[in-house]
Amino acid sequence: MNRSLVIFIGAVVAAAALSVAATVLILKTDGTSKPAMSEEQRAAREKFFGSGKELQPIEKGQEMRPRW
Repeated sequence: MNRSLVIFIGAVVAAAALSVAATVLILKTDGTSKPAMSEEQRAAREKFFGSGKELQPIEKGQEMRPRW
């Protein structure tokens, strides 16, 4: 093989490896930067969407299904 071809392939492989490493590093550090909701935000969410408690189980005959 040509020497220039070997150098070109090596540079492409190195660039791909660097790109993958940078992507993994960015994704890994991005997940930990989100702070938890404040008590005020949690209260507003519960007021808007309802209580944060679990829903009651569905009784027999209350299933959501078409009547056909």
